Amino acid sequence: MFNKIMKRGQKKPSKSESVEPPIPNAPASNVTVNHASRVAAAEPQLPMTLATAPQNPGVVEVLPMMKDVPLSERHVIFIRKLQICCVFFDFSDTMKSAREKEIKRQNLAELVDMVQSGSCKMNEIMQEELVKMISINIFRCLPPAAHENTGSEAGDPEEDEMYMDPTWPHLQLVYELLLRYVVSSETDTRIAKRYLDHSFVLKLLDLFDSEDMREREYVKTILHRIYGRFMVHRPFIRNAINNIFYRFVFETERYNGIGELLEILGSVINGFALPMKEEHKLFLVRALIPLHKPKCVSTYHQQLCYCVTQFVEKDYRLADIVINGVLKYWPVTNCGKEVLFLGELEEILEVTQSAEFQRCMVPLFRQIGRSLNSSHFQVAERALFWWNNEHIVGLIADNRHVILPIIFDALEKNIRGHWNQAINGLSSNVRRMFLEMDTELFEECQRQHEEKEAKAGELEEQRDLAWKRLEEVAAQG
Repeated sequence: MFNKIMKRGQKKPSKSESVEPPIPNAPASNVTVNHASRVAAAEPQLPMTLATAPQNPGVVEVLPMMKDVPLSERHVIFIRKLQICCVFFDFSDTMKSAREKEIKRQNLAELVDMVQSGSCKMNEIMQEELVKMISINIFRCLPPAAHENTGSEAGDPEEDEMYMDPTWPHLQLVYELLLRYVVSSETDTRIAKRYLDHSFVLKLLDLFDSEDMREREYVKTILHRIYGRFMVHRPFIRNAINNIFYRFVFETERYNGIGELLEILGSVINGFALPMKEEHKLFLVRALIPLHKPKCVSTYHQQLCYCVTQFVEKDYRLADIVINGVLKYWPVTNCGKEVLFLGELEEILEVTQSAEFQRCMVPLFRQIGRSLNSSHFQVAERALFWWNNEHIVGLIADNRHVILPIIFDALEKNIRGHWNQAINGLSSNVRRMFLEMDTELFEECQRQHEEKEAKAGELEEQRDLAWKRLEEVAAQG
């Protein structure tokens, strides 16, 4: 490896390659970025220059711009700039170390411009040092969530104040540098995957739990790009995301980046080839569907709904599995969550075929009947809006002999006694639709409903008589 690197350094640089330096031996032993130094067995003596002068790794010094340094010394300046960018500062006090902070910021900005422009083709050691610097900056202990500090439960994310990391002016540049490195056409994936390895990916996934939304957006974009460029990492990334979901659903029910992870998966699922692998179907059943269980599902439901619907669009035979799965986690006392589930089921039914619909329509419309009679008018209204969807009305019409007897009592109850006038009107419209659809079936259902009402009335009378007899006996005693 050393001979190859030395030969590469002796080549005459082309115009398109501003920096393709030989690997220095002497100064490398002086460069320490929280890791073991590189020491060559035999180190040739180099003349003392700006680039080879020994430096204190803890000092933040002003270095010349890369473009102002001789080509033969740029690699040393590059690594020294990385070393400076490894220094941490206290951002709680804006005036403390202001000069050093600005030097670090300028160095990071220069590195971003250099990688983005492609003016510097980095050799393997430079790439390794770059990834180490990035790791030192971004892989850190995240601060505890605000509700953990107060001992209270997490509140509504739309009402809570958004957390702003004070170190963001530097962190943003580090993330931008990593993003530009990952997407750069100059980055050789065969070399980069040695440093952007499984350990790096796992630590990157941990950062999805950051309270700062800006950081989660960067991590989402970077992980998505890594998934796209490094095919060797794809199964590992999917498996790691699965484990995050399992821990979230069955243990903690607290994780900030579920929505961002689902956004990545939405794009991944869209690219699944057909016939779909059994691994992907298991992911749907074991990870995605249980994500309906947590109380905070509203924070990521839009992304979850998109992922689930993508599965059904890819393979319509999964529709009844998804619908039954959603029904399994149906909320009992959370009306806002129930409204979300009704909207999701409507989207799924739009891409459901008749055979799959028939396999799940009985439990589905038993639940819809209960939703129709909800005292929360938004739940009842959302359920009644299903009859505005032509595809769903078509499925209902084809299976009206099964569906109408299930929900007829609920419609009659709404018309006679629901407190909200809008629900009364919508229920009457649905009732009229069934009457026009099949008069004979409607009349049969109405007859059965009247018989049930009569029997219920008789039972009520018998119950009243029984209580009166008990009262008489008690009075005589």
